[in-house]
Amino acid sequence: MEVFLLDKTSNDNTCSQYCSNYHQAIEFIGKRWMGMIIYTLLSGSKRYNEILTNIPGISDRLLTERLNDLVDAKLVNKKFIDSSTKKVEYELTESGIAFKEVIVSLQKWIEICELEKQS
Repeated sequence: MEVFLLDKTSNDNTCSQYCSNYHQAIEFIGKRWMGMIIYTLLSGSKRYNEILTNIPGISDRLLTERLNDLVDAKLVNKKFIDSSTKKVEYELTESGIAFKEVIVSLQKWIEICELEKQS
């Protein structure tokens, strides 16, 4: 994935497409609990109740909705266990695992901001 900063020499179409994609990505990941669900799955595949237990405060309905969003976006795989529709395991796809870099970067940024607040 190419990352670049836009400047005044970029054509308007490139800027428009980049800004639109950026906005959609930020809005998607910025949904309530989305980052925590991805963060929880970084340690490996988990069953629904394991995810629910790892994220205090999230409701059943919202977890189900967010997991479905992540599956639709192909960031998470939903795997049925033992041919049962009741036993499901969730795991990050390659694209979902790649999100770890974003989380690590955000953690570093938060640490920098906290240090600046203290000084």
